[in-house]
Amino acid sequence: MSVDDSEQQHTVRTGEERTRVSGPRVLVAGASIAGPALAHWLRRWAAEVTVVERAPELRPGGQAVDARGVAKEVIRRMGLDAAVRAVCTDTAGAYTVDADGQVLETFRADDHGGDGFIADIEILRGDLSQVLYDDTRDGVEYIFGDRIADLAQDADGVDVVFAGRDRRRFDLVVGADGLHSELRAMVFGPHERFLRHLGHVLAFYSVPNEFGLDRWLLEYQDQDSGRSALLRPIQDATRAMAMFYCASADFDVDYRDVAAQKRLLRERMAGLGWLVPDILAHLDDTPDFYLDQVAQVVMDRWSSGRVGLLGDAAFSSSPMSGQGTGLALVGAYVLAGELAAAEWDPDTGFTRYEARLRSFAEANQEIGRLNARSRDVPGPDAEPLPDFAGEWFTELVGHAINGIELPEYTGAPCSAAPVGSPITSSAKP
Repeated sequence: MSVDDSEQQHTVRTGEERTRVSGPRVLVAGASIAGPALAHWLRRWAAEVTVVERAPELRPGGQAVDARGVAKEVIRRMGLDAAVRAVCTDTAGAYTVDADGQVLETFRADDHGGDGFIADIEILRGDLSQVLYDDTRDGVEYIFGDRIADLAQDADGVDVVFAGRDRRRFDLVVGADGLHSELRAMVFGPHERFLRHLGHVLAFYSVPNEFGLDRWLLEYQDQDSGRSALLRPIQDATRAMAMFYCASADFDVDYRDVAAQKRLLRERMAGLGWLVPDILAHLDDTPDFYLDQVAQVVMDRWSSGRVGLLGDAAFSSSPMSGQGTGLALVGAYVLAGELAAAEWDPDTGFTRYEARLRSFAEANQEIGRLNARSRDVPGPDAEPLPDFAGEWFTELVGHAINGIELPEYTGAPCSAAPVGSPITSSAKP
């Protein structure tokens, strides 16, 4: 594979020289949420961790993401509960409204113990990424503006060639580089083999808060067209986050072609009403536009030899589940713990990681599929929607939020565990 000379890299180190540890050398691709979360736990187990991110720096802003149920316990075990809550959006709840702005339904952030439609831990993706980066930067090597260009693994390790021409050897490599994971395509096969489009497109971007938004999310849904528009508060009260959903079975815009994406959004949202024309008026000057298909990643295995996958790269549940961040955080905890418990044997560690996490991931993917179906445009041949008021759905939601037991991995050497951590010194499953 050719190396792109145009890519520039810079490395963040812990002072003049990084602290050397005796554990395995692990390369993590992706510095959004799953990657730095995994780096946190790997360092607890005394691994030497490098995180490579193709973007030149951390990406700010982004969609509001949530932590519910067992994911909140992972944050607590990381010792980051206070840091995360300090930068939450402080959303009080959500109103669904009609085209005239009249409230149809109300959801509060304290519903269901803070694990409802609006979670009590709700944070912009970029803000959570910053918290995780700040937590790990003093013990982890971060390389920005670079990517894995090629790799070859053998029984003892993985030889990696970076786009910036650096060549290094690692004991393990983990892809936490999102829905369109380059590492997944490189090792496991083309994207179309694993991506499952749910028939919708999602877009979001920040806008000036000229709508009087004050701690309450507003959502307008047009049932006839399957389109919806949302405005949600963020920490910066002078701005708000706008979001759009629309049905789209024929999505074919390059996810990196921003100009084409904006044209698509304008076309699909034409004539929607409510506040949509005012929101779209800010489309050309927003600093953080994002649009992509609503999709899941479905794989039989999340590892191949010494290479594994984590987060959306392995088991994206789609934004329709509301649980992508929770899956990433829980998955990072389990993956690091199981690898350490297996004394870094990839076969055993990756297999146990998948066995523990798969049912939890699949429950969240089912929630995503059901929520996507609920937004489909009704037609004469459409299957009737399931009864979401039934006990079966309550049980499914419970499994998607809390349906995994978090082991208290103990016994491996810990280079950076804070006082009170459940990880203390050789791991056991």
